[in-house]
Amino acid sequence: MAKLKKNELKNMGEEEIRKNMQELNMELIKYRSQISRGTPPENPGKVKVIRKNIARMKTILNMKNKKEVTTK
Repeated sequence: MAKLKKNELKNMGEEEIRKNMQELNMELIKYRSQISRGTPPENPGKVKVIRKNIARMKTILNMKNKKEVTTK
């Protein structure tokens, strides 16, 4: 998966972001297990991109939740 843009994430729904985040977490677990077993991962640079995408998703979800709380 390529780097996700902040604008793309803002336009996604909360459920869609959570679904994508779950998929990325599973992919990250796969890469981390390959590393821990000592086998080289298919694309070692992808781990960093996945971690940053997950962080972006968490940030956007947090912003959306804060926005909902302040509007109530």
